[in-house]
Amino acid sequence: MNLTDAHKQQITKWLDEGLKVADVQKKMIAELGVTMTYMEVRFLLDDLRLKPKDPEPPKQPAVASPIAPASAGVPAPAAAGAPAGEVPPAAGPAPVGGVQISVDALARPGTVISGKVTFSDGQKADWYLDEMGRPGLVPAQKGYRPTQPDIIEFQELLQGELQKLGF
Repeated sequence: MNLTDAHKQQITKWLDEGLKVADVQKKMIAELGVTMTYMEVRFLLDDLRLKPKDPEPPKQPAVASPIAPASAGVPAPAAAGAPAGEVPPAAGPAPVGGVQISVDALARPGTVISGKVTFSDGQKADWYLDEMGRPGLVPAQKGYRPTQPDIIEFQELLQGELQKLGF
């Protein structure tokens, strides 16, 4: 399909306004009467040497987020009276924002990747991503539900770990 220079200028204007490829596709249909698949629009933008603008990331206040140390899954030396191989409980409540994650060296059966998480209140759970990319959380204490801020921090830490591992 041949586009006029006016069509090309309009598409450029939409991209300058911050529209995404899917939005440009919809506007092309609605306003220009040009029907194209998403992929055809992508190719068109590439041919025209146009790029959608990346959205500015939302500005968030600087919050120090502790990252799980590399030895997060390794048990600490047993405290006096604690069985060998167990991590002794932390003295007092964990600080807010104290979510820590670790990645298992060997993924659980039926999963692509798995690991452990300790939430800010000290509760522990196993996490995993199944072969379809669906996440799962198996708390050690039946019925436990982490707080919303802990879930958000867990997701951010997990995303960082997955990116480090090439997922």
